[in-house]
Formats: sequence, C-alpha cells, structure tokens
Amino acid sequence: MNHSLISLFLLFILLAGCSPGAGPGTGVRDDSLLRAGMVFDVGGRGDKSFNDAAYSGLETARDSLGIEFVYIEPSGEGADREAALRNLAADPDIDLVFGVGLLFSRDIEEIAAEFPNTRFACIDYQHEEGRTLPENLSGIVFEDRKGSFLAGAMAAMVSRTGTVGFIGGMDSNIIRRFQEGYSEGARHVNPDIEIITGYIGMTGSAFTNPARGKEMALNQYSRGADIIYQAAGASGLGVIEAARQTGHYVIGTDRDQHYLAPGYVLSSIIKGVDRAVFSTVQDVLAGTFHGGTVHVLGLEGRYTDYVYNSDNAEIVGAEVHARLEQLREEIVSGRIEVR
Repeated sequence: MNHSLISLFLLFILLAGCSPGAGPGTGVRDDSLLRAGMVFDVGGRGDKSFNDAAYSGLETARDSLGIEFVYIEPSGEGADREAALRNLAADPDIDLVFGVGLLFSRDIEEIAAEFPNTRFACIDYQHEEGRTLPENLSGIVFEDRKGSFLAGAMAAMVSRTGTVGFIGGMDSNIIRRFQEGYSEGARHVNPDIEIITGYIGMTGSAFTNPARGKEMALNQYSRGADIIYQAAGASGLGVIEAARQTGHYVIGTDRDQHYLAPGYVLSSIIKGVDRAVFSTVQDVLAGTFHGGTVHVLGLEGRYTDYVYNSDNAEIVGAEVHARLEQLREEIVSGRIEVR
C-alpha cells in the first residue's frame, strides 16, 4: 500500500471466550470472524456527520456482532479513493468492502466486477439509468428529497422573516435532491416563501471547507434568511458556526447536530447511515446479502427523518411538530407525492 496516499488503521476486535492465544495484543486473528473494510468520503472521520455515522455503524457491528474492521481515509479531494478501494478488495482477509459517499459509485462498480468473491456496498450510491450493478454490490440510497421536504416545511413554519436558505456542498445530483425537497416542502407550507440557495463548489473539496460554508451562511443571513438548511458535510460546520454567531437557526444533516450549537440548531434531518452499515453486516453474516440491486431507505422505517426531542422541542413547538407528523404520515402513505 502507498502510505503517501492513504493511511490504514487496523482495529483488531476479539471477543471474550476466543480460543487460547487469541487474546488482545497477541496479534493472532480469528479466521471465523467477518472482516469489513471501509473507505471514507472526503473529509474522513471527524466530520460530525456522514463519515462519522458510517464509522458508528461499524463500531456497533464490532461490539454486538463481533466483527473486525479496517478503514482508510482518502487524501484531500479523494483522488485516491479508487486505490483505497482496490487495496481493500485485494486483501484476501476482507469479506465486505464499504465505499462511503456518492463519489465512489463508478469506482466501486468496476472494482466489484473485478473481485466477484468479495461483497461490496456503496452508501449514497448514485445510480444511472441503464447501468447494471454487479451481483456482489449493494447500492444503498436514502430518500433525501422526502426528509428534506420536512426540513423545508419546518423552516417555513418557524421562519419569522419569510426567507430561508439552503447551502449544499458539492453541486451534484444527490445534493440537489436535498435542495429540491427542501424547496418543495417550504413552498407546500408557504407558497410565497423566499428561498436563497447556494453550493460551495463543484468538486469533493466542497465538503471540506467550513470557512466557505460560514462565509456563505453569513451572506444568506444578511439577506434576510433566518433559517438555513445545510447539506455540506464538514463544510456545514461553518454554517452552524454562522448560526451561532448571528443568533439565527440552522438545520443540520445526516446526524443530530444539536450538540454543536445548542439553541441554534432548529433540527437535523438524519440519515440512518449507521443502521444501513450495521444491517449490511448482519445480512452478510446471515447469508441474506442481496447484491445487484439498489436499496432505497426512507421515511418508512425512519431511515431518514427529522429530529424532535427535548433538545429542540421548545424551539420547534408542539403545533409545528404535530403538523410535521401529519406531513410525514401523508408522504409515507402516498397522499403527498414528493417529486
């Protein structure tokens, strides 16, 4: 492996009750354990969002299912993601390889076809019409548009200025789904609402630029937006800081981000990335892994949802919460069709 490109961290997880000589620190590996490998999206661990959620899923699988795992953090804009995936796929000890993020979609298709005996899963897989997934690859997508619809509805109901904002990371099909759902939800509640929209950039580095995220958020707040929905990875940390600095609200994404700015995070639209990782591991262990297809996870099952708990109940309010629950039910039942 080229250590100038990527860093590989190996975590040995050994269960109590293993055979003698396989205890911690011995360097002896139990060949009966499933071993997973994961390559993170740009930004890597510590983004307090997408990548951290994926890592949490592996941790849960380690602690409750007894797997071992390794992970690789790509450099910079992630130009070495293909090499990282290939390193894991070529390792005969790895049974399951995860690519975290839409940018892996084409690379993981090609590598899965080259290594048919290894199972692969792509989180936030970007499917293209006419493309066939290898039988050993599971594409996992989330109904981002529907979750974002609820974010927009919430913002429109809570806004006092009648202007809300959206800041996306990389201008891509998946991030545009966030923006489109948000706009649709806001206008469903208030057809006259003004929505200010911006994207940080056109490449993967747009997810790793919190300074630019803060700059854009300050601009939107100065133009009258009092709530901004961010879908920008680590760049979103700058948006959250701008909300704190100006006393306005922000809606987080992927994980509950309230703790980053208590009192200023109106809510978060969470993705069950951790649950998707964990359930994929479960499927492999149970022999029920289904590759060659795209798995869509959404409001039904709460794989994507808005956060409402004791941290933000006072800000959101009972009336808004009741309306959001009604909208959620209508989306799941099909009475509201989110385009």
